[in-house]
Amino acid sequence: MTKFPKNFLWGGATAANQLEGGYAEDGKGLSIADALPGGPERFEIVNQPDFDWTIDEQKYRYPNHEGIDHYHRYKEDIKLFAEMGFKCYRFSIAWSRVFPNGDEEQPNEAGLVFYDHLIDECLKYGIQPVLTISHYEMPLNLVKEYGGWKNRKLIAFYEKYASVVLNRYAKKVKYWMTFNEINSALHFPVMGQGLVKSNGADKMQNIYQAWHNQFVAGAKAVKIAHQVRPDIMIGCMLLYATTYAYDSNPVNQLAALKENQAFNQFCGDVQVRGTYPAYTESVMNRYGFSFKDLDVTDADLQVLKENPVDYIGFSYYMSTAINITDKKLETANGNLVGGVKNPFLKASDWGWQIDPTGLRIALNELYNRYQKPVFVVENGLGAVDKPDENNFVQDDYRIDYLRKHIDAISGAIDDGVQVMGYTPWGCIDLVSASTGQMSKRYGFIYVDLDDEGNGTLNRYKKASFDWYKEVIASNGEQL
Repeated sequence: MTKFPKNFLWGGATAANQLEGGYAEDGKGLSIADALPGGPERFEIVNQPDFDWTIDEQKYRYPNHEGIDHYHRYKEDIKLFAEMGFKCYRFSIAWSRVFPNGDEEQPNEAGLVFYDHLIDECLKYGIQPVLTISHYEMPLNLVKEYGGWKNRKLIAFYEKYASVVLNRYAKKVKYWMTFNEINSALHFPVMGQGLVKSNGADKMQNIYQAWHNQFVAGAKAVKIAHQVRPDIMIGCMLLYATTYAYDSNPVNQLAALKENQAFNQFCGDVQVRGTYPAYTESVMNRYGFSFKDLDVTDADLQVLKENPVDYIGFSYYMSTAINITDKKLETANGNLVGGVKNPFLKASDWGWQIDPTGLRIALNELYNRYQKPVFVVENGLGAVDKPDENNFVQDDYRIDYLRKHIDAISGAIDDGVQVMGYTPWGCIDLVSASTGQMSKRYGFIYVDLDDEGNGTLNRYKKASFDWYKEVIASNGEQL
């Protein structure tokens, strides 16, 4: 097995809206995540034509409001991460803590102070923060008043927000990302773009317009970052699902190529290369519109060209298989993208197909396409953990999943891929983004909280805690 580089960034990853809680404390405004009901039917509710972001606590639970109370317990949590030996910790800033409505002239100082303290707590233990500027939690006001990211006005709001946090934290924080899983909007634009059926999600032109506005906003953040700190590393972040044709039928091979372009490649091509790809018109024509139908200026294209990202961050949980020749095949669940069931793969408790080799393929595809460093910033197994009478979880299934994926990263490094680091998702149990559940657990640390909000919130180390500690201590040699 190839040895990992000495400066490899081992760590873990979370998102503000899924663990902080304190949703209305210290001046924080409402975010879109605060308006998402909990439970496995979360996406079905949001996809209803009459969903209008109203928070109805008589009808639904809103687990993101409490998260795991990281807002008050961050010192305890960071200490546990340090005990595991984290070299870095990827987390996000809650946009609505800094700009409660998103369109204010001045930021909320109390929100900024919280992240001052969180960053300093990481640095106290030698943990490098990796900050996501926006991770599925845009201020709710920007959706209600402006219609989400399809409105160009959001470019300026994001630019101001990015400028504030970059100028505040860049001296202490080298690694950044602009938007979380930006390409997820192709299949589910609510979390990344603030679009639901009632405000335009049913028209693909709106999704592509929203993407364009995000591309421009992200490029402006890249420009600010490089002005603030020349050696800063600011990347994009993609949801990557390695995509196979189900069989050797050329029809399915072509369908897989088209899906790859539309989902895995399009957002990366614009942000990394700084220009729209040759297949842009082909993709848009499939949905009944043209690139010229979008509101795109020459200044937009110039800022994209001049400010490509420095690296590619991406999430990888599963692969997907494409078959358009046999409509009878059983479909598979996945991280906002499914496909058909792959007969060669097993699946998680939630039906996501487990494919470590797919991660090695993804790393090769991304690095050879862009020739820029890649960073696996999400990967993990959502599972039902059953603690014993001492609240200990023997999660050998998680260890097995992570071991095989780390081995795949090693294989990619052997293939010549420049991999920056590895931050498994939900290094501490948190609220699932896709289902709003606590029972879908990813962490090395068990949090005593159930789907109904019952529990002590106490933290307990799982078996995977000590295993990952040894992985980091050995720089990936002891798996």
